[in-house]
Amino acid sequence: MTAPLALRERAEAEAGRFPPLLARAEHLAGTVLLGEHGRRRAGLGDDFWQYRPAQQGDSRRMIDHRRSARGDTQFVREREWQIAQSVMLWVDQGASMRFSSDKSLPEKIERARVMALALAILLVRGGERVGLTGTSLPPRRGEAQVARLAQLWVEDDQSDYAPPEHRAMIPHARAVFISDFLGAMEEVRLALTKAADRGVRGVLLQVLDPGEEAFPFHGRTIFQSVGGTMRHETLKAGDLKDRYVARLAERKAELQALCRATGWQYGTHHTGDSAQSALLWLYRALDGGIR
Repeated sequence: MTAPLALRERAEAEAGRFPPLLARAEHLAGTVLLGEHGRRRAGLGDDFWQYRPAQQGDSRRMIDHRRSARGDTQFVREREWQIAQSVMLWVDQGASMRFSSDKSLPEKIERARVMALALAILLVRGGERVGLTGTSLPPRRGEAQVARLAQLWVEDDQSDYAPPEHRAMIPHARAVFISDFLGAMEEVRLALTKAADRGVRGVLLQVLDPGEEAFPFHGRTIFQSVGGTMRHETLKAGDLKDRYVARLAERKAELQALCRATGWQYGTHHTGDSAQSALLWLYRALDGGIR
């Protein structure tokens, strides 16, 4: 197959995943009854907050030309209410998230994407700005922003574990990180520490498959990472269970301690459980993080 044809086939496949993802997220958001939106904080208005360097995705009308004229960098003038109502999202697109222990269960990445997009829908409907960590999609309002998120979240990362994106954190905004967090802890620690240094508070949600909790393996077993970079064969898988369970508990404890130290909230979700209850917890945890 020629390169252009291969590229088109890949693009069509990715585009085909976009509408179902958005539809599932819309349905999930519709099942959560939130009542009156309570995120707007009294006392925040149009007062000037800060200048920040312009990012990819900022419109030209957002540029403050007087401040930008002082140098070679273009600056955006942000107001207090814009900071208070900005939520940055990061969803792990790594290969480890494409794991499911049973055909009846969704892949971790599917559940993470749907919950994150449903959360974005709820936030946008409540008048907040949502976007991605990093520079690819700064926080904005509106249904068009939800469509942009859905489009970006159908792109897989080929690495086994994708590190959290911590660039361009908006000071004093909020953030949500969703992953299995089974990769290097150094990357997670760096991301939350940098966020805390900029006054960013948020929620870290660990998504796991039930099989990753139960470790239901016995006898001869071949363990291989989803990305194919790691492989381990054993004749007595059952002998590994106690050590595995202890390591997983240790990782959860590390994440909890890190969240306490940085002012974030930590939660776990299993793909065999209700996505609706997880979304409601996520929304409330994010709301509680600013009180």
